[in-house]
Amino acid sequence: MSKRISSGAVKVIEIIGVSENSFDDAVKQAVAKASESIHGISGVEVLKHMASVEDGKITQYRVNVKVAFPVD
Repeated sequence: MSKRISSGAVKVIEIIGVSENSFDDAVKQAVAKASESIHGISGVEVLKHMASVEDGKITQYRVNVKVAFPVD
């Protein structure tokens, strides 16, 4: 986490990141998309990894993440 929150309150939301490349990229996609409307994201927790498979190959990576940010 880049910022330490010493007082106040933190809100946590759960979102799903999606990528055709990797689980790591799915996390990055989740944070990038959330950053478009949420300012000051201070941390992310990966809860679950999932993938879609077609013809024996992974076609889509998905991650459930919790994103934390300070409440103004």
